[in-house]
Amino acid sequence: MKTARLKKIQTAALILLVLSGLINYLDRSTLSIANSAVRADMDLSAAEMGLLLSAFSLPYAFAQLPMGALLDRLGARFTLGFGMLLWSVAQLAGGFVRTVNQFFVARMLLGVGEAPQFPAGAKVFSEWFAMKERGRPTGIFVASTTIAPALAPPLLTGLMFAFGWRGMFIIMGAIGILIAIAWYAIYRDRRDVQLTPEEIAYLDDGQPPDDRAMTSAEWRGLFRQRATWGMIFGFMGVIYMVWLYLTWLPAYLEQERGLPLATAGWVMSIPYLAGTFGQLSSGVLADHLLARGLKPINSRKLPLCIGLVCAAAFTVPAAYTASLTWAIAFISLAMYFVNLASGSAWALVSVAAPRRLVASLGSLQNFGGYLGGSLAPVVTGVIVDRTGSFVYALLIAAAVSLAGAIAYLLLVREPIIDPA
Repeated sequence: MKTARLKKIQTAALILLVLSGLINYLDRSTLSIANSAVRADMDLSAAEMGLLLSAFSLPYAFAQLPMGALLDRLGARFTLGFGMLLWSVAQLAGGFVRTVNQFFVARMLLGVGEAPQFPAGAKVFSEWFAMKERGRPTGIFVASTTIAPALAPPLLTGLMFAFGWRGMFIIMGAIGILIAIAWYAIYRDRRDVQLTPEEIAYLDDGQPPDDRAMTSAEWRGLFRQRATWGMIFGFMGVIYMVWLYLTWLPAYLEQERGLPLATAGWVMSIPYLAGTFGQLSSGVLADHLLARGLKPINSRKLPLCIGLVCAAAFTVPAAYTASLTWAIAFISLAMYFVNLASGSAWALVSVAAPRRLVASLGSLQNFGGYLGGSLAPVVTGVIVDRTGSFVYALLIAAAVSLAGAIAYLLLVREPIIDPA
């Protein structure tokens, strides 16, 4: 039975994770919202802006490799708290840069600092939520990745018009520092809380508790698992499309569809609201399918693969339609389904490995996603410079999404039990 204390711990953890997730994605969005202003201020081409946008994602991707091990060894309280502080200071520093090289460094540090966010969420849910109830909180938490970009256009555009793009960076960095302090002050790792036998039995579904520490051999052993590689390559299909829209959607609406920045900011919220419903649907659907008798792996993998296929299917007509209304409709449907896949992918992490390895597996999946996703801004910038259009960029995103679905379908079949 779930005790009142467990309910309080779960509620506090979820609220803090959602707040940190919102700031995480708002900070990622600042440069894309300020795309035109920064390009004009620093005299950058679309290709150069693409490289600057990718300065975040490659360090973010490679920081995933040690980050999971750090989370599994040191816990989410310290690792995520330190990460939040680092990325918030880097975000604040973005308001003071004077050269492109300084901006690159600030964005790279932002990427390193943000690396623990979502593996930490998977770790927290594996520690404080029973398997049968992890889908919904995971969906709510990961919904921050779409709620924040939906809020970003009106919120960040308003800050930029009021204080300039530099002031926007400084204000967002200061807010992040406050949330980092709150996380470290309030959250506690499971190993630091004295639980009753009843609470342990509830959280572990009556199974014998496994409080062993992750070993180096187990971490290395993850790379010998077919499921690990399926999640690494499959998540590329999710993040490539997500990162394409996150970094270039404002410029797409301005350049391809002729909308002024103020109008584009509000229109851009529509696809991200659709994406929020996709994230929330992923958690409800995962728990429903599990309750109906599907294996934990399949209850996550089925909506994941459907989401990737449908995201690709709706991106193709979005590339070719001449109508702004239909373009927004198709992009919104694509965003719903790719975020259904994203939420399902993170729900998959919490059931695909033992609790002591969840953060490590989640980090490896995220590494693959952002290793592939880091190409999206650069490829898109080059295509726009050479063709003056986003059509081929959208078609490439659809192809990568389909490839991701195939990777999950064929390679992720059974949970990882003993990777050593």
